[in-house]
Amino acid sequence: MYAPVAGVCASCPSACGTQATTRDGSIDGIKENATQALSSTQGPLFFPSCPHTKALLVLRALGTGARAKREALAVFRRGFAEMDEANGRNRAKTDSGAERRISDSGKNKRESKERVTLKKEIGLLSACAIIIGNIIGSGIFISPKGVLEHAGSVGFSLIVWVLGGGICALGSLCYAELGVTIPKSGGDYSYVTEIFGGLVGFLLLWSAVWIMYPTTLAVIALTFSNYVLQPAFPNCLPPYIATRLLSTICILLLTWVNCSSVRWATRIQDFFTIGKLLALVLIIIVGMVQICKGHYDALEPQAAFEFIREPSVGQIALAFLQASFAFSGWNFLNYVTEEVVEPRRNLPRAIYISIPLVTLVYTLTNIAYFSSMTPEELLASNAVAVTFGEKLLGMFSWVMPISVALSTFGGINGYLFTSSRLCFSGAREGHLPYLLAMIHLKSCTPIPALLVCCTATIVILCIGETHNLINYVSFINYLSYGVTIAGLLYYRWKKPKLVRPIKVNLLIPISYLVFWAVLLGFSLYSEPVVCGMGLVIMLTGVPIYFIGVQWEDKPRWIYMVVERVTYLGQKLCYVVFPQNDPSETEPLTEKSDL
Repeated sequence: MYAPVAGVCASCPSACGTQATTRDGSIDGIKENATQALSSTQGPLFFPSCPHTKALLVLRALGTGARAKREALAVFRRGFAEMDEANGRNRAKTDSGAERRISDSGKNKRESKERVTLKKEIGLLSACAIIIGNIIGSGIFISPKGVLEHAGSVGFSLIVWVLGGGICALGSLCYAELGVTIPKSGGDYSYVTEIFGGLVGFLLLWSAVWIMYPTTLAVIALTFSNYVLQPAFPNCLPPYIATRLLSTICILLLTWVNCSSVRWATRIQDFFTIGKLLALVLIIIVGMVQICKGHYDALEPQAAFEFIREPSVGQIALAFLQASFAFSGWNFLNYVTEEVVEPRRNLPRAIYISIPLVTLVYTLTNIAYFSSMTPEELLASNAVAVTFGEKLLGMFSWVMPISVALSTFGGINGYLFTSSRLCFSGAREGHLPYLLAMIHLKSCTPIPALLVCCTATIVILCIGETHNLINYVSFINYLSYGVTIAGLLYYRWKKPKLVRPIKVNLLIPISYLVFWAVLLGFSLYSEPVVCGMGLVIMLTGVPIYFIGVQWEDKPRWIYMVVERVTYLGQKLCYVVFPQNDPSETEPLTEKSDL
């Protein structure tokens, strides 16, 4: 159906003078408008391409019965289609090159505003906020204990933090190349699906959507609720029900925000990222003041490299794994590539700004911790930042628990924002129900995908066994990094002539993969049961893939049920398929041999 338009009929502008008040195919509209054309001095023979005229001639020839009306409507719609096609050909022939570029640019801008699609509202600042906000969760406030425990000395733990940031930078450079070469939302999943095919991509999607991200969200939400409720229960742990209830309320609130507006979600991310950085800057400043006062005994070389226990390769690997947990989230901007303004420029810029900044802040924060706490005090603390505040901030020690709570709140928002886009991308590829690939007609947010992420997280909260699950999925998460970066090397070999706006030196992915293989090997050796369960969780997706995706000749009733559920979901959520521009998500054209 055509939408009503006002003005002169497009097929014969300023000629027959017909006022086309409708293009919706109503019989009354056709009669009214075509009668004007037929009554003009030249008559219909001079306007053979006018859809109104054609339709009225059919009505005059066949009468006013149902068959005549059907034929008239068909002729009317076909006439407009032919007319639009002819007009398009004429414009293409007559427009000059410069005029065509200007008009196409204007047309594309108008169409991008009118299309129902994911809106590009993530600028460079918001892109940096997504990376920094997802990396800086509760890790830096808690993980220093784990790194020191496995590293064995203050000096070596600082080396682990710096090298951890360096390894993170190597991985992010590889993801920058993949992100601008395959500019699709979905991150690891989209790249692996494009490079290795559907099964490998589905296995990553399966473990991420149903286990990995809901579990991570549940852990962050519980951390948030524990820190918020701790002042009310100073001498004991907060009640089980209270922490779960507050976590659920927090997740529901942020899901509503993300469903309502992409701009609201990114503004929340910007605000809380700045808050996290200010909290860490406060710790760094207080620590530097302590160092200036001469309190740096633990940082002197002879004390810094005094090992608590004899270091082993396995313990060093576990120290790096603890640091990598604090750095996790560095690849999350790649999950929302299609919503980044000029992604081929801003995505790598955001990575280059964010990763060095986080590495610097993390290193200085650890130096600040050691300026006021002995290694024994740090190992005895369950929340290093809180102990630091109680020791140095006096009456302002409440700032640290609030900072951790705000940090985790921003982390929940970031995880919801990015994980829903992974769900959306999987549905678009046909690996999840198509309803999850739809977006709201007005706000252009993936409401069904957000609701699925929210529901899965609340289910994990109700189950309660988050500790074991997070151990299992941490292995899967680390495995996905290696598979994705191995895919970069394979894609170089598979499509050597593909245009790559960023092309990293081959030593970068190879160095990352060597380090990744060593850590993964020691993880398998030291925790075979945990790693084995992680693999089992991932491989349970194999039969699901062949039944749900590969099996095309399913019984008709299955398709009817899916269709009814999709229709009901569309009505409830007011969602439609997005009208994407394929040129924004396709790889750049390959170079020719000429």
